[in-house]
Amino acid sequence: MATTSSTATHGDRRTVQRCAACAGTLDDRDARTSCPACGGLLELDAPLPIARGASLQARFDDRLRAAAPSYVAGRGATADHGAGTGASASARASGVWRFRELILPDATDAEIVSQPEGNTPLLHRPRVAAWAGVADLLLKHDGFNPTASFKDRGMTVALTQARRVGARAVACASTGNTSASLAAYAALAGIPGLVLVPAGNVALGKLSQTLAYGARTLLVRGDFDDCLRLVREGAERLGVYLVNSINPFRIAGQKSVALEILQQLAWDAPDWIVLPAGNLGNTSAVGAALRDALALGLIDRAPRVASVQAAGAAPFAAGFREAFATQRRVRAETLATAIRIGDPASWDRAVQVIRERDGVVIDVTDAEILEAKAAVDASGVGCEPASAASVAGVRRLVREGVIAPDARVVAILTGHVLKDPGLLLDYHRAGNEAPLANPPLEIDATLDALARVLDSVPTSSS
Repeated sequence: MATTSSTATHGDRRTVQRCAACAGTLDDRDARTSCPACGGLLELDAPLPIARGASLQARFDDRLRAAAPSYVAGRGATADHGAGTGASASARASGVWRFRELILPDATDAEIVSQPEGNTPLLHRPRVAAWAGVADLLLKHDGFNPTASFKDRGMTVALTQARRVGARAVACASTGNTSASLAAYAALAGIPGLVLVPAGNVALGKLSQTLAYGARTLLVRGDFDDCLRLVREGAERLGVYLVNSINPFRIAGQKSVALEILQQLAWDAPDWIVLPAGNLGNTSAVGAALRDALALGLIDRAPRVASVQAAGAAPFAAGFREAFATQRRVRAETLATAIRIGDPASWDRAVQVIRERDGVVIDVTDAEILEAKAAVDASGVGCEPASAASVAGVRRLVREGVIAPDARVVAILTGHVLKDPGLLLDYHRAGNEAPLANPPLEIDATLDALARVLDSVPTSSS
């Protein structure tokens, strides 16, 4: 992946940050993450590449074939593997920066902060498909990213931008996954990291990562929305660079999950993309990627989009039922901590996506989420609770007749099974009669006891 000039691939126009509310613009190296004129959310307005259709498909496919495996990506600063000269090895192996023309075309190889990330699997598991009621169900598992969640896709771009603007420090509010990702990428970039998390409401696995990677971690007496308010005020007054999903560079990086799905399906779009919804950054990013893919002729039709919230944290679902007449806010409460958000920051962006893609928004109960998680886990895949909202949503939408049983559906799994080990162990505790619970059995140290257990174990396909 060679460094190319903006004018050579995109014409004369350069990337700017544009306010979604008032259309005001900022330079692409401006460190502010909201419009100084009206306070609106910013979006990256990058010129689309000159290449179109099959030519652009071939460029991305060539880069995928030429990519160095991630396990050797850190060896050597440059190499030429058919995608040009002078490319950063980590960026060349990244499933995010493979699509750099649609992510952040003006970033140079020297500026890119990459682990690498992306290139996550698209899985078919018959057991999960049967449980959900749709035979052609594919699981896009972003828990295979470096810090085990989809957040790495946006964080590689946000920390690249932090390096570009000379940030003194980076900060975020988080329910856990963002903090782990920030901590890792800040360590990689050599920039101090500061994270604010709600005290007592962060899964142990995620908090452990954040501490291990070295970010300064503050436990705030409040919920996620309190943390986000505080960190936004701090970013404005203290001069740190905010990397929550209100940051347009985060959204730009998260576009890559949809682009990867399309590429993995040989640019033949599925009928549906279904994903968990909390702060709505991923819904916004998927919609932006589909918008670009259609405009550039990478696909000739776009999938519908379904955003799935937890019932105890479902302002977006409530808004959808009211045709988004008002922006709803709730006091969030759900076991799916990654989507325990009551005042989504990317509301307007996500509304645009649902309207453009003939989308739907639903909410599912914690019981439905945990049963879906158990189904995914039992297939040998595994995911964190919030991830399973997508699969629970597919099942609900099939049963309600919204998704046809013969549709091709991609459900995005956003995090790894070990992100929330406490909840996982509680679900499978002895005495729990929940569907698919798998409590451990205590036995005598005898061969007969072992044989009785083996005789009782059913055989099944994954």
